Amino acid sequence: MNWTIHITNTWTWVCLFITMAAFVYLALYYALFYFRVARKQAKAEQKGMSETLLGGMPKVSIVIVAHNEAAFLKESMPYLLEQDYPNYEVVVVDYMSKDDTRFVLKVCSENYQSLKPVYFPEDVNMFQGKTYPLSIGIKSASGDIILLTEADCVPRGFSWVSAMVKRYAARQVQMVMGYGGVKQSKGLLNVLQQYDNVSDAVSWMGYQMLGMPYSGTGRNLSFRRDFFFQQGSFIKQYTMPYGADDLFVNQNATKYNTSLCLNSESFVLTDAATTLAIWIKRRKARYGTRKHYPFYQKMLLAMRPLSVVLLYAAGALLATENFPWQYLMLAWVLLMAWQVFALSQVTKHFEVRKIHFFAPLLEIYFTVANTILRISTLHKAKTPRWR
Repeated sequence: MNWTIHITNTWTWVCLFITMAAFVYLALYYALFYFRVARKQAKAEQKGMSETLLGGMPKVSIVIVAHNEAAFLKESMPYLLEQDYPNYEVVVVDYMSKDDTRFVLKVCSENYQSLKPVYFPEDVNMFQGKTYPLSIGIKSASGDIILLTEADCVPRGFSWVSAMVKRYAARQVQMVMGYGGVKQSKGLLNVLQQYDNVSDAVSWMGYQMLGMPYSGTGRNLSFRRDFFFQQGSFIKQYTMPYGADDLFVNQNATKYNTSLCLNSESFVLTDAATTLAIWIKRRKARYGTRKHYPFYQKMLLAMRPLSVVLLYAAGALLATENFPWQYLMLAWVLLMAWQVFALSQVTKHFEVRKIHFFAPLLEIYFTVANTILRISTLHKAKTPRWR
């Protein structure tokens, strides 16, 4: 083979450099994020909950906002009210529910003194978002530690509160972030949701371990009550229908005051979206929040999808320049195999089955889908109602 043409062609060198740079970045990303998250989770399992809390067992307030979610509460309340923790309460804000939510809470409160319902029979939320009732729930809570979840979330077991609280063993920890999974079922839509959820979780967990926390999930998020009010609570986010918890983490988390909880006992699971429209709405809400992130964080989050585009685009251009396609295919196959193996380590610990086999295809799909989603959230559209 005559390499003289390729060596003297500037365009070939440019494309080759871009391809190699994207290859190296993605390979390092899978190593630094997927493997580190999996390793930390494995260590958390081995360590269990052996941390010793300073100052005893603080009171914990689990805070939930519900609107017409009686069906979900029937499933989740037994887990929430039977936690193996000696000092906690469950604050449920029933905001204008028209179904049996009030009845479910009434029955539960008759049997559990730890349940503290907060009722809103009328719409007094001038901001038309979830942030206001969530703030009222936190203000109504009496615990030293606030633990947020959602009505459709079910803890993995009865040690969820204990597992999350143990991460406050260090005095400087002000926020603890846990994993929120999606219940697995059959079908392509569920596969897409599983990959999207795991990929997003690995991203914010990985950056947290690198000392750059930027997000968490409101399905499983905890912070000290005093810290919440010292940082101004959700005042800056009142006009947002979604994402107040996400932005609170983004604006107040540092490498010193946050901690990850990756014990399997600390996991919570939520039902997957039943239709594509519902799932897209949830994703739009998430990406709509991220447009408020600092510029450097937006650039960091854009690096991975940009690398995917450059890897395949520059590689395709190399092929048109008669660059030996066998070498390109070998590089792509090696990277795909590395990605599948790395993701399998995470999904094994998060107990998500089989999706790692489709990781290369799913990553290409989400690179395109997420780009479209980001663009669609850039324009200033009419603020959607939470309900």
